[in-house]
Amino acid sequence: MNIYISGKTDIGIERANNEDAFSFCSDLNKSNWDVPTSNGYIKNGKLGSISIVADGMGGANAGEMASSIAIESLKSDLVPSLLSEVIDSDEKIKNYLSRIILNANDAILKHIESDPDTIGMGTTIVLIWILNEKAYIGWCGDSRCYVFNPKQGLKCLSKDHSYVQELIDKGEITVKQSFNHPDSSIITRCLGDCDTSAEPEILVYEIRKHDQFLLCSDGLCGYCNDRIIEKTFYKEYLNVDKCCNAMIDLALKTGGQDNISVINISTIDDNELEIPYSLKDKIKRFLNSLF
Repeated sequence: MNIYISGKTDIGIERANNEDAFSFCSDLNKSNWDVPTSNGYIKNGKLGSISIVADGMGGANAGEMASSIAIESLKSDLVPSLLSEVIDSDEKIKNYLSRIILNANDAILKHIESDPDTIGMGTTIVLIWILNEKAYIGWCGDSRCYVFNPKQGLKCLSKDHSYVQELIDKGEITVKQSFNHPDSSIITRCLGDCDTSAEPEILVYEIRKHDQFLLCSDGLCGYCNDRIIEKTFYKEYLNVDKCCNAMIDLALKTGGQDNISVINISTIDDNELEIPYSLKDKIKRFLNSLF
């Protein structure tokens, strides 16, 4: 399998500082963090690739600090010597991802203990580890992981840990109503909460031909519904960098009320370095039917 990773963050229009953070490693065997795959698709190595988005909270520099601590903690655990011990089974990988997310939570709590002025800071987290034709997704909070495929459309793989999601699950409100709900900003799980234990969720997804993944903070998905995100994918799917930029622009056009961070990860088969023209034609026909 070959991958292409593109990431971008924007402070938005209304915020004074950016509390989001993101990082990615296209080849975990080499630990080459945040090196863009701008020269084209690269071979997904024996330890795979990983991408992470964190959405900090707490105001001033606290949220920015929490997201940064979480990212750095995860990176310290995502080293070849440790990863090579768990890649032989799905269960080991799931347990490992859960453990290192909890390690990131502990790192934030230790910082709060050493600096009580930062009490109240925290961060959401979402990550995706692509390895051996599978995607291992872990999250805590309301930052999301989507998968897009030109044949099946867009699907959200993660499920928000939030108050409005609980209301949706109970049937008390609809997804559409959740966007304007007065409590839409309340999350029920995060890293760094002194009163509630962090409980990450982990799932395994079998990668399909031409799947493209999107990690994002709620600066995108909290203001742009899934249908609009899907339309943007159909328009820009064939250019990963352009698609990533389009997601940022989409959020800014809604008002840019929050920080926005996105990572796009495109996958293609080893024997296919270009999407076939037949598929391009299908996408074009679909677009013509939409607009």
